[in-house]
Amino acid sequence: MLATALAACLLAVAGAGCGAGTSTARTPAPVRDATLILDFTPNAVHTGIYAALAQHYDRDEGVDLHVIAPTASTDSIKLLETGRVSFAILDIHDLAIARQQHQDIVGIMAIVERPLAAVIAAPAVSSPKLLQGKTVGVTGDPSDNAVLDSEVAGSGGDPAKVKTITIGFNAVADLLAGKVAGATAFWSDEGVTIRAERPGFHVFQVQDYGAPSYPELVVCVTRGTLEHDPTLIHDVVDTLVRGYNFTLADPARGAQELDRAVPSLDPRLVATQLNALLPAFRGPGGRVGVLDTATLGSWARWEARFGIVRAAPDVSTTFDPSFAAAAPVPPSPAPGAAKSFATTTTGPPTRWPTRS
Repeated sequence: MLATALAACLLAVAGAGCGAGTSTARTPAPVRDATLILDFTPNAVHTGIYAALAQHYDRDEGVDLHVIAPTASTDSIKLLETGRVSFAILDIHDLAIARQQHQDIVGIMAIVERPLAAVIAAPAVSSPKLLQGKTVGVTGDPSDNAVLDSEVAGSGGDPAKVKTITIGFNAVADLLAGKVAGATAFWSDEGVTIRAERPGFHVFQVQDYGAPSYPELVVCVTRGTLEHDPTLIHDVVDTLVRGYNFTLADPARGAQELDRAVPSLDPRLVATQLNALLPAFRGPGGRVGVLDTATLGSWARWEARFGIVRAAPDVSTTFDPSFAAAAPVPPSPAPGAAKSFATTTTGPPTRWPTRS
């Protein structure tokens, strides 16, 4: 019997061990792969994602997170639905349209907590209503006309009196050349760029003219992932929330991590854009990533009112706010903690690549 017990101990050397004082060897949990596709080429709005990777927050959560950029605006939904990526950042309007088309995609986390959509106008156009009788460039996305109509109507004008022309994503070039009096764009991208190149242009943000303060960009998954792998979703959301909290606590370091990961970016423009975006990363209670159902209800009604979709999206099935709500909350910043940063370089930045 003693020999049998001794043999059992020898076989368990790497396991529970034999006798008092013997430690238990543990097999580390496997690191799971996950792929996130961005909504656009990497830029300042993605700083928190690259900060999370640089700080290895994904590995802390047991995930090896891969980040890829789309080559076309339709890539994200296609890759998500075919299972080639597990997570996708979508414009909230694209999410609404996808669900209208019976694609069961669900928003789980906000990247920004307010609209990025805007109308940029020539210096002589001091209000959206003054675009009546003028030509405004739109990209061709369904949400563009809703943004334009909302702003013109919200400033007391008649949207029917505005002429639109499809210009793709050439807002900055066409505005600077005087080809259009205004153009739909993102205030955080083209709006920052054009003001850096030529001050005096107006950037009218849509939430200032009747639109609710909806989250423009949302991390999404399929219903299948939501139901079958909630642990992976939880860990990826925690990773991203930590990355954006890192960026808010130290914007300069966050920007440096983005610049290191994507060296083709202009550091001066990243700094300027990130400064403008920092407040947009915070939602209710100052938290990152949260999806506020009351705000989303107002968004859903606005979405239908201005014709982006035929009927208001069902917020309860379009979003699952539980993952971001459960994400870790960082400690309160010390008094005087940096909320923005300045670049030490001088001179105007080069043009930011426009959305495609």
